[in-house]
Amino acid sequence: MRLQEGKIMGKELTGAVRSFLKQDPVPNSIGGKWVRGAKGETWDVFNPSDGSLLARAALGTPEDINAAAEAAQEAFGQWSLMAPNERAVLMHRLADLMERDSDTLAQLESLDVGKALVNSEGFDIPFGIECVRYFADLSTRTTYSEPLPVKNMEARSVKMPYGVCGFIFPWNFPFDLFQWGVIPALAAGNTVVVKPSELTPLTTLYMVKLADEAGIPAGVINVVVGTGPVVGEALARHPLVRRMSFTGSPGVGKLIGRICGERLIPCKLELGGKGAAVVFDDVDVNETAAGLAGAITLNTGQVCSTATRWIIHEKIYDDFVSSVTDALAKVKIGPGIDRATEMGPVVSQAQQERILGYFDKGVEQGARVLLGGGLTEVDGVSGGFYVKPHLLEGEQGNICFQEEIFGPTAFLTRFREETEAVQQVNSLAYGLANSVWTADLKRAERVAEQMVSGNSWINAHNVFAYGLPYGGYNLSGVGGGVNSPETFQDYLRRQTIARPL
Repeated sequence: MRLQEGKIMGKELTGAVRSFLKQDPVPNSIGGKWVRGAKGETWDVFNPSDGSLLARAALGTPEDINAAAEAAQEAFGQWSLMAPNERAVLMHRLADLMERDSDTLAQLESLDVGKALVNSEGFDIPFGIECVRYFADLSTRTTYSEPLPVKNMEARSVKMPYGVCGFIFPWNFPFDLFQWGVIPALAAGNTVVVKPSELTPLTTLYMVKLADEAGIPAGVINVVVGTGPVVGEALARHPLVRRMSFTGSPGVGKLIGRICGERLIPCKLELGGKGAAVVFDDVDVNETAAGLAGAITLNTGQVCSTATRWIIHEKIYDDFVSSVTDALAKVKIGPGIDRATEMGPVVSQAQQERILGYFDKGVEQGARVLLGGGLTEVDGVSGGFYVKPHLLEGEQGNICFQEEIFGPTAFLTRFREETEAVQQVNSLAYGLANSVWTADLKRAERVAEQMVSGNSWINAHNVFAYGLPYGGYNLSGVGGGVNSPETFQDYLRRQTIARPL
């Protein structure tokens, strides 16, 4: 591990980051205890910015999942019987500690994922902290028991937590995805078992450390690091788990959905996307080009909701291409931990190879290169998984138009009529997020409604706010969304209580 004199890649780390990374291994958390896993095995966690060993994490097993589920079940009685305001007090205390350690969380997230520190500091960490406060407050304003007007009966409908909830998260936004999933479940009175991605487990494990300090009871939050086929599947199949949530690829989502269907438990699936941006000829070309360039460089394009199909009106097509290629050519690529970096590496060598493979397949199928991306080196850095932004143009049948690539890339097509643009947007089975760009707000509203997805945005892309529902449709998800009151309600089951008079 290249941790030298408190620095990584020449950047000073907080004392908490240094102490956390020096653990060998960084343990899992089960029932309020830090454990090394039933088999004592470890998983190497690498720094995507230079490929060096960042930390070793304890590798969990199905036995560890069983212990975590049992701990969560035991803690459920105490946690669920606490009044909502009592839970909210502890959650606000947790948010206070997250604010105190925000620099540490930002560094861990940037080192682990490779994302630009300015993004971790400016969005990921503060937005995650806001999530804790939002759902804590929402839980205190919710009505949990409502009388039912039934003849000759005293009846009411009550809302109750499910019990143990299981979560499987991917590697692209480990910190925020933890908050968006786990926090509303906790606020509703559930306990949780979490399997973070084995590639990026660090901020998830650090969150448990803060939860312990905040006074959240042992066993309420349990984290087991492991691979999907071993630990993830064991979690989905565990009989004590009463609700599941999975964020990741549609392929794995279908597997989790089948398991939950066999067990007859509810399952929330937040899956992939192939977002489209429709750009009409009345936009400010340079402003729109800058916005879409930012969409595919945010987190190095590893964002399921981002716009990777750009459907551009033929009248401005050439001007748009010229402007956006200029903008992308100026993007500062470098190590995530470097505050000057605008776009960091992708998360792993496997992801780097996957992205490059799509570029090659797209060209083989007839796509034309507008901006040649690919492997790139960063001055002063040896190693790392860097990819330059890449733009292709061509026909709708091309694989790079059809499939999610998850990198800093977009595929461009032209349109003349509004109906043609909408047809292109809706030609795929995905349905996560699209955007329409135009100065004509009536047209914007009309097109936004016609685009089949969970989210339609106007003159912006990747729009998130608490109280604004976010979720998928079709191949992009099922079972609810995140960031809104509906999310909180998802973690409460309905129960009728009645007494004949």
